[in-house]
Amino acid sequence: MAAAKIKKGDTVVVLSGKDKGRTGEVTKALPKEGKVIVSGINVATRHRKPTQANPQGGLERIEAPLHASKVAIADPKSGKATRVRFETKDGKKVRVAVKSGEVING
Repeated sequence: MAAAKIKKGDTVVVLSGKDKGRTGEVTKALPKEGKVIVSGINVATRHRKPTQANPQGGLERIEAPLHASKVAIADPKSGKATRVRFETKDGKKVRVAVKSGEVING
């Protein structure tokens, strides 16, 4: 299994698509599908008919999954998109931002 470069709780920058350039936090990672769900990004709207459970009906906005290749982790120093490298520090495998060399917590 490939190591997880993007995990839940990471701040990411969207690289392509309608939300290009926006940042958000990963609320859910779907490693089997290679997708992530980012808060406030790729919001899909569904028109719902009134039901007994929801008598009002109306618009339902949900965050749709994005392919993991469309997002990059935000550098902890600058906030810009960066790639991730794995290093061993104090006998632990840690994620390191390629641009700044900062350790990414998590």
